[in-house]
This record gives sequence, structure tokens and C-alpha cells, in this order.
Amino acid sequence: MSPRFVILFTLIATVLSACGDTAQLPISAGIGPDPQLPPPNPTLIPTVNIAKAVGWPKNASPFPAPGLSVNAFATHLDHPRWIYVLPNGDVLVAETNAPDQPVDGIKSWLVKLAMNKAGAGRPSANRITLLRDEDRDGVAETRTVFFEGLNSPFGMALIGNDFYVANTDALMKFHYNGGETRITQNGVKVLDLPGGPINHHWTKNVLASPDGSRLYVTVGSNSNIAENGLDQEVGRAAIWEVDPVQGSYRLYASGLRNPNGLAWEPDGRVLWTVVNERDLLGSDLVPDYLTSVPDSSFFGWPYSYFGQHVDERVEPQRPDLVASARVPDYGLGSHTASLGLVYARNSTWPSPFDNGVFIGQHGSWNRKPSSGYRVLFVPFRDGKPNGKPIDVLTDFVSKDGEAFGRPVGVVLDKQSALLVADDVGNIIWRVTPVRLQR
Repeated sequence: MSPRFVILFTLIATVLSACGDTAQLPISAGIGPDPQLPPPNPTLIPTVNIAKAVGWPKNASPFPAPGLSVNAFATHLDHPRWIYVLPNGDVLVAETNAPDQPVDGIKSWLVKLAMNKAGAGRPSANRITLLRDEDRDGVAETRTVFFEGLNSPFGMALIGNDFYVANTDALMKFHYNGGETRITQNGVKVLDLPGGPINHHWTKNVLASPDGSRLYVTVGSNSNIAENGLDQEVGRAAIWEVDPVQGSYRLYASGLRNPNGLAWEPDGRVLWTVVNERDLLGSDLVPDYLTSVPDSSFFGWPYSYFGQHVDERVEPQRPDLVASARVPDYGLGSHTASLGLVYARNSTWPSPFDNGVFIGQHGSWNRKPSSGYRVLFVPFRDGKPNGKPIDVLTDFVSKDGEAFGRPVGVVLDKQSALLVADDVGNIIWRVTPVRLQR
């Protein structure tokens, strides 16, 4: 980055940080099955409050909840976003970033500046790395490039010997033999995914159905509230159900602004997701959320949020669709950027961590004070969220507002430890109950 660019960026960031609004409610007000939804407070100049990415000081780490311990499973990665655990215990990490996007006007230019400050502005490594902990001491000793030459890869899924990767613009399939540390053959495209030059929400996740017959793929919107036109949103803001044999799909659920994490609740085999909601309605709106996703459900975007709360900025209005909008199950706080999701039912974890979901919150840019920047746990009972969330890992941001790290993907390894991708710290963290260490 040139000195002139740094000076310009600093001046713009200073001006913007003094503008916008400040939250009037605590972040907890936007959490739970019935979050508070105050009147919108859009401002002429948007709230921009970004934690500058600085990385972790030597020997530092996030702070675990009482009774939990954290250590670095792998370090010196290149923007690790998503994690997948193979049947033999090998851990795959998508080292990835947004594809190149054109600067189209002042708004997209400011977004690009913001992403640079947040540590997301460098080119994508476009690879998946394999990590192997051969002696099971909680630290990966072996590291190999599993795939390379991908296009902003994110989600991964294995069905038999078929390994699927969700690139930003296509769902790909590769042949995998158990125990392999590198795959060199060309993949086969299953189907195209919405991409294009804007590609606002570029991450695409993928999850196999319990019987392996279908794949579920998340596709975020191409805008905040369809301001680029609804013709740019075809197939977006949705979860696709894909037939991997036929290479066909249908919209399983829609009206989801930016779904990312996917998980199956084991009893009812109900699909759950976490969703990033819209921006620029003030620091107290709109809560991101965790929700079950019935077949053919609609969640309101762009016309409404959290059920039938109409977004007056969207034209033309669609009261018929708003009337059918499903209310999400559980608010996660406004602007938290909740991305990672894994269901945990494991007797080796102490209560309440033995039944519920872990969620990675990447952290806000459009809220003052900041929100997210943590890993939390939402307890479940009878297949539904039950009670307040519990902090699992915190202190990703310094007292001066600088980001040591930002959690993204979360997964349980073969020893039931929680792995957390930190794309600013370039680390995979490993969290265990103290009595389960190593």
C-alpha cells in the first residue's frame, strides 16, 4: 500500500469514525427469541467502526470461558476462513479471501477501504490446506497443500469418495481416497453458483444431507437491500438444495440476506443456519440470527426483517411476501457477522456445552460500539435454543479497539475439541474442557 493511500485511508477512516450513530441499547437487547427492534435510525453518513487488524502479540491468545482451555492448533496460515474434518481426523482449512471486485462508485470504494483495514483486502490464497495431528497432542505436526488453484473456496463436504468444494462461482467435485494428503487431479463442475463482477456476498457454504443424497449450498445476496436491482439477485439470498448426481438444484429457502453456517439438529434432522442481516439502519438494527430452516420457507429479505418488520427503503414494496415472512428462532445481536456454526451434542463436554451450537462471530463494522468478535454457545433443549448465549472465546479486540483476530468457521474435531478459524490472526484455535486437554 502506497504512503499516499495510507494517508488518504487514515483521513477517511478518521472522518467516518466520527459520523453515524451510537447504539442506545446493549448488544444483549438484540439476542434471544424476542429481540428488541427499535425504530430504524438511518444516517446520512453511515456508521463506520472497524477494528483495525493487527494480529496477535507473541504468546497471546483469546480468553476462554471458565473450565475451558485454548491453544493454537496451527499458525502462520493465510486468511483461514472455513474448516472441515475428514473421517480419519485430518483437518482441512480453506485459506481464502474475496475475489477481485471492481470499484463501482464511492460506496464500493469505501467498502474496499474498510475491508483493507479489517485485514480482508489481500489476494486470496485460493487453496485448501490439510493439517494432521499425528500424535494427538492438540497441535498439527503435518501441513500439506490439499488443493490449490481454486477460486475463493469456502464450504467443503465429503460423500463417500466424492469431495465437494464450494468456490465463489461454482460447486466442484473431486475424487478423494481416505488418507490422501494432496489431490492433484482436475475437479468436475457440478453446477454454477451466482458470481459475477460484483459478487457482494461471495462466500458459499455446503453441507451434505444426513443420508448423503443432497447438498445444501448457501448463496448470499448481491447487495445490502437489493439496491443493485432485483435482476442481480436471481438465485441469491437463499439456500439451494442440490442433486449432486443430476447437477440440478432448487431453492430450498429464500429471503435470507447472507446465510453462512449450516448444521443439522440431530434429533429432528432439522436444518439450521446463521444469517447476517442488513446494514445502515442504525447501530441497534438489525439482529443477525440463528434459525431453523423448513423447506420452502421465506425470511423476508429484502422487504422485511425479523418477520414482518418492513424495510421502508426497499421499492417496490411486496406486502404479499412480507405477510409470509417467517420469524427467525433466535437473535444473535446486531451487526455481529455471525458466520460459523456447528451443532454439538457430546457427553465429553460439561453442561451446558453438551447440547447446543457453537457460533463464530466475525465482528461488526456498522455498529458503535463494536459487536461480535467472539465465539459463543447457544444451549438447546427439545431441538430449540434454550436460554442465554455463553461466551466461549473472547478478547479478540484490544482495549484500544484493534483486532488481534476475528473468528469465522467452527467445527468439532475427532477428539471432540472445538476448532476455530481466525482469519486475522491466521491461526486455528483449539478449545477443550480442561479435563479433556490433549
